Amino acid sequence: MADKKKKDVIRLERESVIPVLKPKLIMTLANLIEHGSDRAEFLKLCKRVEYTIRAWYLLQFEDLMQLYSLFDPIHGDKKLQQQNLSSDEIDVLEQNFLSYLFEVMDKSNFKITTDDEIDVALSGQYLLNLPITVDESKLDKKLLKRYFEEHSHENLPDFADKYIIFRRGIGIDRTTDYFIMVKVDMIIARLWALLLRLTGLERLLCRSSSMRHKKDPTKMDDNISVAESDDLHVERIRIENMELSIHNLLSKITIQEPTFDRIIVVYRRASTQGKSERGIYVKHFKNIPMADMEIVLPEKKNPGLTPMDWVKFLVSAVLGLVAVVGSLDMPKADIWVIIAILSTLIGYCAKTYFTFQQNLAAYQNLITQSMYDKQLDSGKGTLLHLCDDVIQQEVKEVIISFFILMEQGKATRQDLDIRCEELIKEEFGESCNFDVDDAVEKLEKFGIVARDSVGRFYCVSLKRANEIIGTTTEELVLKAKQGANTP
Repeated sequence: MADKKKKDVIRLERESVIPVLKPKLIMTLANLIEHGSDRAEFLKLCKRVEYTIRAWYLLQFEDLMQLYSLFDPIHGDKKLQQQNLSSDEIDVLEQNFLSYLFEVMDKSNFKITTDDEIDVALSGQYLLNLPITVDESKLDKKLLKRYFEEHSHENLPDFADKYIIFRRGIGIDRTTDYFIMVKVDMIIARLWALLLRLTGLERLLCRSSSMRHKKDPTKMDDNISVAESDDLHVERIRIENMELSIHNLLSKITIQEPTFDRIIVVYRRASTQGKSERGIYVKHFKNIPMADMEIVLPEKKNPGLTPMDWVKFLVSAVLGLVAVVGSLDMPKADIWVIIAILSTLIGYCAKTYFTFQQNLAAYQNLITQSMYDKQLDSGKGTLLHLCDDVIQQEVKEVIISFFILMEQGKATRQDLDIRCEELIKEEFGESCNFDVDDAVEKLEKFGIVARDSVGRFYCVSLKRANEIIGTTTEELVLKAKQGANTP
């Protein structure tokens, strides 16, 4: 049976990030091991894996933090002056910092947001109903342009020379309210669409818009069902698509919008005549609704009435003026008709103005909320968070891969990938695009996984794995502390 109403569903690629906390992952897998001795060896292995991976990245992360200290927007200028570096030397250092940053972003499973993804995200409205644009004159256009000239990336967005938006993870945000003014806007929009259809103007507008229309690559095709596709499908529930009824208009309704679980924005402000700007801003946000992505944009312009609002004002004024003049030219001008026309015109203009004021208040509230609730951190705090993210993801990938080989035996690269994804789905109810290549690379680097004559991967025993990795510095420190505390 066909659906009565077509759902607004967007299709997104599954993320590589494993959405399970590391302690929960380790304890759940440990509890699946039958023998207590093996369980103890597995827990020891997990600790040694984490300690070793942390040591591998220590020097790289220290270099990243040292470089950022020179480009910190607050204290970076003073440190650069102390170094007494030339402009060319500073250019090299900032490009080195960006190289480290982009590498950490990749290891943390962050992706650069493309134009197509942004078009899909902003194709609807959620809580923000004002057009928000970036004041590009306040943003530097050299830093990122120079980086991408030396490091090619596919599907870069149009604004990549001014700022970059990284995103990771998908969630759902729901809001329940009456949405009185939004419902009024929806009714007016539908009446306006009906008027365009009746006057034949709709075909003219559709013809011009079809010239600019592009196929949306992340929208779900009509002939692809949710069950048939391996991607993630998320439904949008929007007011403009709701069914008109007295109950929906007078009662609270719930709208739904997919969110980007994490967003990181990187940019530099433009230099002024009196000062050369070297600071690099790195801002970290959480749970940002896709349709409200504008709230994370840097250097936003103050919103105003849209061109469509001004067109409506002018059209309404012209129509009202024509109606009033026409009424006055009649032999017997009806004063009540004139009053009714003027009242309607004034009421419509007042409605547009107050709707704008309400949207402006909502925008200011969202901006405040993004600063206090949705902004996780910025600058050095964001980089520390990213460094820990890299370690956590690498550890989880290695542990899951080793556990599968230990419990289920030899596997090809493809089989290992599928088994790891099935384990995450069955034990934790989560889906991800497991990065088996990175996991296998780390396991071979540890020396606890090898390949047989036909290329299948197999692991050594738990006890042998712990012997190969050996006692870590952290374990020696902990043992020394315990010995010092023993009376």
